[in-house]
Amino acid sequence: MTRAIMIQGAGSNVGKSTIVAGLARAFARRGLTVRPFKPQNMSNNAAVTANGGEIGRAQALQARAARIPPHTDMNPVLLKPESERGAQVIVQGQRFGTLDARAFGRMKGRLMPRILDSFHRLSAGADLVLVEGAGSPAETNLRAGDIANMGFAEAAGVPVVLVGDIDRGGVIAQMVGSKVVLAPKDADRIVAFLINRFRGDPALFDAGLREIGRRTGWPSLGVVPWFTDVAKLPAEDVLDIASGHSGAFHVAVPKLPRIANFDDLDPLSQEPDVRVSVIAPGTALPGDANLVLIPGSKATIADLAAFRAEGWETDLRAHLRRGGHVLGICGGYQMLGREIIDEDGIEGRPGRYEGLGLLDISTVMTPEKRLALTGARYVPTGDAVEGYEIHLGVTTGPDCARAWLQTANGPEGAESTDGRVRGCYLHGLFGSDGFRAAFLRELGGAASGMRYGPGVDQTLDALADHLEQHIDTDRLLALSREVG
Repeated sequence: MTRAIMIQGAGSNVGKSTIVAGLARAFARRGLTVRPFKPQNMSNNAAVTANGGEIGRAQALQARAARIPPHTDMNPVLLKPESERGAQVIVQGQRFGTLDARAFGRMKGRLMPRILDSFHRLSAGADLVLVEGAGSPAETNLRAGDIANMGFAEAAGVPVVLVGDIDRGGVIAQMVGSKVVLAPKDADRIVAFLINRFRGDPALFDAGLREIGRRTGWPSLGVVPWFTDVAKLPAEDVLDIASGHSGAFHVAVPKLPRIANFDDLDPLSQEPDVRVSVIAPGTALPGDANLVLIPGSKATIADLAAFRAEGWETDLRAHLRRGGHVLGICGGYQMLGREIIDEDGIEGRPGRYEGLGLLDISTVMTPEKRLALTGARYVPTGDAVEGYEIHLGVTTGPDCARAWLQTANGPEGAESTDGRVRGCYLHGLFGSDGFRAAFLRELGGAASGMRYGPGVDQTLDALADHLEQHIDTDRLLALSREVG
């Protein structure tokens, strides 16, 4: 018998993803087969699955919490913004097309059968499916054709727990207001609520819980205090990347408008001797940086233009004159070359675009996206590297003869003649402890010997302990309903 329950938010960014991850680990530790599911996600920080597709990275972390491999059925619709108005639509792991918001709104209802197909396939053999909503069901202007919140809950027959974020203030209004604006049939799907991110003694909010319960009729599952170690988990938003250290080795990361797949930064931000700074638009690249890391991008050509418009090209050349190092990953790798050729207009207007010229390579944009989990060897030291590829385009040129990674399919990456500029397509490589240590040593930094992967699992265990202490998880499990 498979049971399911859905975690929705009274607003955006109330901590739904973290709560689902913690609950997944908590119930998996009880011996249950748990699977995470999010009908629709919007994120350029994607994960590649073993079955050759992509999903939101938050669902990959939740799968890890549940101690199972990530699968495309865990996030059947993924929206990857490419502009202010349009996004690439990924359906069951594969590219469906690029649509503006209006076009997606017209067709999203037609995606429900495929979402339900993924949900039922994922549910087979599971004890519990933890479903995560997107945004808030209180955005009632989006209810028609909804596939992310109450529309899915209704179609799948799944009960809902509503989460409010007290740290932002106004949580009573969030919860009571949600009950007021929701249609009665949607409000009736909410079987309980919980309050997240409380600072101080949770007992101080007892009167608030009673007020919410009196006005909504929903029972409380508890008040979750702020989880201080959340920064040790892979970040879903680049703004959540924060070094808790003032280390001597400074990594500067320009925040590209369409930054994507920045999980390369998570392990670096945990190193005690490393300080990671995400450089906002309007701010110069810092003069004390040891390494400028240009991350992945959902729209390389547009972000290259933005990089130049910010004056960062001038800053980057000054950085190199001072003896600094540069690393480009995926889209950042493509930007470092002499030219990006997009004759078919895959990223916009067809043409040839001048790159930063710091690597003697060129990239030809191709319509086929490469999605693969990739193992490699770091050529200078032989250390094993595990990562993934998720990109359009093929890169060639003389500097590729100095490839610094060796995969089963051949050499990967490029390096300048002086060794201070490197690029590659492999994401996630800094999660490999031996490589990270060797790379930092080469550039004059110091590695702590930290084991990144086990540290993530320890943090997930601590998060599960935290939720078990403050949420009535037995009651939450009892409120779940059989699906099938």
